[in-house]
Amino acid sequence: MLHKKTSFWVSACMTLMLLFMPSAQAQLPDFTALVEKAAPAVVNISTRQTVQAQSGPGAFHGLPDLEGLPPIFREFFERSIPMPRAPQGRNKGRQREAQSLGSGFIISEDGYVLTNNHVIADADEIIVRLADRSELVAKLVGTDPRTDVALLKVDGKNLPTVKLGKSKDLKVGEWVLAIGSPFGFDHSVTSGIVSAKGRNLPNDNYVPFIQTDVAINPGNSGGPLFNLKGEVIGINSQIFTRSGGFMGLSFAIPMEVALNVSDQLKSKGKVDRGWLGVVIQEVNKDLAESFGLDKPAGALVVQVLEDGPADKGKLEVGDVILHMNDHPIVMSADLPHLIGAVKPGTTVNLVVMRDGSRKNLRIKVGSLPSEDEGQEMASTSTASSKDNRLGMSVIDLTVEQKKTMDLQGGVVIQEVQGGVAAMIGLRPGDVITHLNNQVIDSAKSFTKTAKALPNNRSLSMRVLRQGRASFITFKLAK
Repeated sequence: MLHKKTSFWVSACMTLMLLFMPSAQAQLPDFTALVEKAAPAVVNISTRQTVQAQSGPGAFHGLPDLEGLPPIFREFFERSIPMPRAPQGRNKGRQREAQSLGSGFIISEDGYVLTNNHVIADADEIIVRLADRSELVAKLVGTDPRTDVALLKVDGKNLPTVKLGKSKDLKVGEWVLAIGSPFGFDHSVTSGIVSAKGRNLPNDNYVPFIQTDVAINPGNSGGPLFNLKGEVIGINSQIFTRSGGFMGLSFAIPMEVALNVSDQLKSKGKVDRGWLGVVIQEVNKDLAESFGLDKPAGALVVQVLEDGPADKGKLEVGDVILHMNDHPIVMSADLPHLIGAVKPGTTVNLVVMRDGSRKNLRIKVGSLPSEDEGQEMASTSTASSKDNRLGMSVIDLTVEQKKTMDLQGGVVIQEVQGGVAAMIGLRPGDVITHLNNQVIDSAKSFTKTAKALPNNRSLSMRVLRQGRASFITFKLAK
């Protein structure tokens, strides 16, 4: 009897487990149909370049040692890993031919190909190898280093093409798939999920990257990132690595960004993007409190370039930009993404926090200069000091210093004597232009403002150091 009861309960439990536990097959996607349809439009890209050869004991004779590198974001393949060909004859000893490998994908039947700029940068010859192993010489239509996008053209008709999608429809946790040529292994397929959207990476202000955990390695660069519908929603571009290999952090350029760039390259050979002419920084908790914000959000303006769009639109240093049109600025990195996508000449509405209240500004967006504008270096001074509560001595800027740094006023730190100034890392030569949201035009106004600073609350100070402006926060004890 006991045996029958035991068998009954075992059978019942097994039935319940089968009913309520999803099978592994039902949980995991099947990529086979997607790969069969999309793979023919994915290409291998190789380049040849004549470079100056190294000589002596440090000459390059093989693959570089990638172990032990610092944790930095690097361009994929470090411009690919160059594979030198030994020079033949004495007259060729000063030059060698370097090769690199990457990936790309065909977006039109007549032969337009998208890839990364760093895959083909400085190449003397670009070869596109199709899935059927045929090779075509590619013409460079144009490149955009700021987004790391390049557009190529090969001669062909009725070429296989990928289906293009929109990254804005992606959701974090969604399955994605990459096809490329890691280490030269053509049409390798890897899969993973979307880890995050809108990532901002160092030195990449105009790309809200898609972060994934898809296994990406040197050679995947420039290849497509697919969603489960078989649509390309990004171009695999960068990895985060300490060893040179995959570590679970991969980044792709959203397809909307890539297509906007490729359309402009095709039509006019260059890319125009919107520009405000400001330097911004992130708003942390202390800065939010000092500027009267309920929570950390927005882009804090630390510098307004003279005669730029922001200057003409009456944007001021110390303004916190909270919205552009209907788009909230949550992180400061959101602003360059949004402004960069605006057509130059378009008027946008900015909502800013100024002196504790919201203000609407209408600004006509300019065109981003072809080269980043240089910032002037600040000069130190040796004049007499002024006393204040912050543990430092300051003096007025000279007329020449104001002209050099394009400032109407401000003070330069002559000596750091201790106290708060030392604790927050101020140095002689730093220039202070704002204190507690007040414009500082002289040592006298600085001393007056410093004496009136409240205790035990977050206060802000705008500091210029070697031409770079930033707001820092501090508190004064009783």
